[in-house]
Amino acid sequence: MRVFLMAFHLLQNMGLRYVLFRAGYELKRRSGFLKLAFPVKVLQRRWATLADWKQLPTVFLFESREQLQAENPLKTEIAESLKTEIAEYKKGNLLFFNSQYYAVTDWFTNPKTDHRYSPTQHWTEINDFSPTAGDIKYVWEKSRFSFLYPLIRYDLQTGEDLAETVFQEIDSWIAANHLHCGPNWRCSQEIALRVLNWTYALHYYKNSPALTEARFERIVHLIYWQTRYVAKNINFSLIAVRNNHAITETLTMYLVGLFYPFFAESATWKKDGKRLFEQEIAYQIYEDGTFLQFSMNYHRVVVQLLTLGTDLAHRNNERFADVVYDRYQKSLEFLQACQDPKTGWLPNYGNNDGAIFFKLDDSHYRDYRSQCSPPPPDGGVINSPIGGWGAGLGGYYTLRDDSSFTFLRCGAYKDRPFQADNLHLDLWVNGENIMRDAGSYQYNTDERWIRYFAGTASHNTVMLGDFDQMQKGPQFLWYHWVKEAAGEWKMENGKWKMENLTYADERSILESQKINNHWTFEGKIRAFGQVGKNIYHHRKVIKTENELNWLIEDRVENAPAHLPIHQIWHPSPAFFEQFTIRAYAEDGQEIAFQETEGWYSSLYGQKESARRLVFTPPTPYIRTEISHIQR
Repeated sequence: MRVFLMAFHLLQNMGLRYVLFRAGYELKRRSGFLKLAFPVKVLQRRWATLADWKQLPTVFLFESREQLQAENPLKTEIAESLKTEIAEYKKGNLLFFNSQYYAVTDWFTNPKTDHRYSPTQHWTEINDFSPTAGDIKYVWEKSRFSFLYPLIRYDLQTGEDLAETVFQEIDSWIAANHLHCGPNWRCSQEIALRVLNWTYALHYYKNSPALTEARFERIVHLIYWQTRYVAKNINFSLIAVRNNHAITETLTMYLVGLFYPFFAESATWKKDGKRLFEQEIAYQIYEDGTFLQFSMNYHRVVVQLLTLGTDLAHRNNERFADVVYDRYQKSLEFLQACQDPKTGWLPNYGNNDGAIFFKLDDSHYRDYRSQCSPPPPDGGVINSPIGGWGAGLGGYYTLRDDSSFTFLRCGAYKDRPFQADNLHLDLWVNGENIMRDAGSYQYNTDERWIRYFAGTASHNTVMLGDFDQMQKGPQFLWYHWVKEAAGEWKMENGKWKMENLTYADERSILESQKINNHWTFEGKIRAFGQVGKNIYHHRKVIKTENELNWLIEDRVENAPAHLPIHQIWHPSPAFFEQFTIRAYAEDGQEIAFQETEGWYSSLYGQKESARRLVFTPPTPYIRTEISHIQR
């Protein structure tokens, strides 16, 4: 019965098209049909000469290394982060996920677990969620070739010619990775990124003696077969995955068709890629500028792809459908609305794998300004909306005043959720994230860590007993989606009347305080479907205008009597130096918090012990005040 119910929820949430496609795809994989579609031996074909390629009329982001050097004088001072990255690279260490350096010995070994994948095993036979192998992203990280950007930037800034270094890396990959075999052929998006990054390197070093005719032929041969893979497997990303993977891959099809017109399928790839890219942007980015992956970093990834795609299209006198530019602009507006103006950082919200596909500056990974909005000419901060703001389709609500930033998530899912984090509250004061999201850590790790970081326990919201807001399934699946949610900010004037506080009494901590103009957020979700029907979590947040005080009121409606509610908080290390947090039950009695095991992951693959506060009221109602300490 349990298996039947899970299958029913999967069909209900993901749709018949998804279920039928996944079943058919798995049948093709197990029967060997996919193996036949992706052969391991092909004859090498010379698609074009190096001279022919150089004479193509298409326009890239720049003409060549020489042109960029003429426009950018050499720098006498290089950013410490870039110098460190180059020094580590020369020692054989690579920066993974903009987070941590690892020694990389080959293209197939996971440096965190030392597991080595077979380079000759067909990609259809490789398990990318193996508990013994560990997180396959540790193998993919170098093979996406984003590490070329610091090399090229260092080359441009110092004049040290690294062409031979770059092409030796590409040669090494081609020699080691047999066609359609090994872990680096397992993911279409990784393949697409490799093609884009090789293309960038080809254009930068197009006039270098290191780019020989033989090298060019080898690279173009693999660009063809990698793009063919992406195109033949595109329905998997469009139907089974449908997130930033599909956007990356469809854009790559379009750009390969544009910049390599000599391939037999180039015209088809370009046409289909453009059409599907437009389709995916229109579907995946909602009309209010929010994104279906409910992740700040993955939204930034899509903005980078939009920047690259629209720029290259315009340079070549082409244009995407109007909806692409509309969603691009609204994406920027959304990310700016969720951005701390002093640091450029956003809440550590949603799945975050450490990705910046095309890192072209030295800013911190968590600083979104260079990717999402250039700062004003005077170096000031981004202009973000002051006051209450909301994006109802995606379910995001922010409040900004002179010194603080309040962020809430309150959204229903029509597309697949990735974390059970509704009504999470993030608080920022003068650039410091005083109440924060715990982050993502890793996607393929011990069940304990997956459940904590993806679940409700790692967010500043409410749990019902030990239950998440939704029921965790295998890998990235959730059951019992939150499908009903509503939220709104309201500005209210004058003293806050005590009778307006739902379920509050005269012993409220606010009774003797004069409350100035204030903003009130009211939101609710229908959640915990695995526990019972029509269970609602109501959250009210009151923020006094231009004062560092927040009142949070949580109430769970129709909660089973045997399950207590737990209100959870993840304060920053410096929180108690500046703030107090006190909570009260429905009868006005103060509740003490319990400090339990907590964790924080600011960057992918790293975690550290952190304070985690849990208030457990005797009834399904709690009122909490966070206040600045007056000195």
